[in-house]
Parts: sequence; structure tokens; C-alpha cells
Amino acid sequence: MEITVVVNGRPHTRDVEPRLLLTHFLRDELSLTGTHWGCDTTTCGACTVRLDGVPVKSCTVLAVMADGARVDTVEGLATGWGEGDLDPVQQGFMTCHGLQCGFCTPGMLMTSRALLDQDPDPSPETIREAISGQICRCTGYENIVRSVRWAAEAEQAARATAASTEASGVSS
Repeated sequence: MEITVVVNGRPHTRDVEPRLLLTHFLRDELSLTGTHWGCDTTTCGACTVRLDGVPVKSCTVLAVMADGARVDTVEGLATGWGEGDLDPVQQGFMTCHGLQCGFCTPGMLMTSRALLDQDPDPSPETIREAISGQICRCTGYENIVRSVRWAAEAEQAARATAASTEASGVSS
């Protein structure tokens, strides 16, 4: 079947077998290996991507189900590609040591980004609920929660600075 999927803002058209999983489409067809393949049973969450803004475990979504949809992967998180600008969630994971081995990290980042897009000031309990469908065998989750809170606070500070700058520009 021919499908067209917009991945990280770029359209991709491919002929695929109807049984091809979205995980394999991203990794094998598009060489986007940041989406990790862990279990094929929705258990680990390492393969989480956003499908039309909603976090999904790509090991249980057929590529044909994404036809006409927008898919965001961890490769698309960084802003200013090539300039080293990180998404606040990525920066938070670095700053607060929210990762160790890194295997679950792409899925955690994508789930966290979706959470902050929906709730810019989540409580630690809300963060834990959002990431509850993902397994991290290394961190104990505490630093992951701190990382997401760090990102939320950084985004709030950036919005406040932008609003202040805009307000001062209007009054001059």
C-alpha cells in the first residue's frame, strides 16, 4: 500500500506492506533510529512517538494507520536543528540526570513533550501518571519527574520573559 506520512514536518511517501509496524517504518524506511524497538507488546514504551500530537507506542500501530497523519519522533524535538538548540524537555533530562542507559529516553521525552503541550504546569503526580506506561530500569523515575518539572519551569520562565519583552516594546 502507498502511504504518505508527515514525519517531523517532512512528508514521506512509501509503498509498505499492510502489516508493517510504525516502529519499523520509522527505523527501516526512514532511518530514524531514535525510536527504540524494545518489546513489541506495548510494555516498555521505548518506541513512543506522537501521532497527530498524541503519544502512541509505535510497536502496536501499523504504518498504514499513520497514512495522512503527522508523526513526531525524538529526532524532531530539538529546535534550530544543526545549531544545538535542545527542546526544554531534552535540556531538563540532561540537567536533572533524567537518563542513564538512554534506552527508554526517546519514549520518555516524547511522552513528556506531549504532556507539557497539554499541561504546561504538571504536578509530580501528573507527570508520574503520564509516564506510567513506560518502563525505566535504571533511574527509579525520580530524576525523570524532576527533569519534566525543570522543563515546565524553563518554559514558564521563557514565556514570562517573552511577555515582558513584548509589553516593554509596546509601551516604548
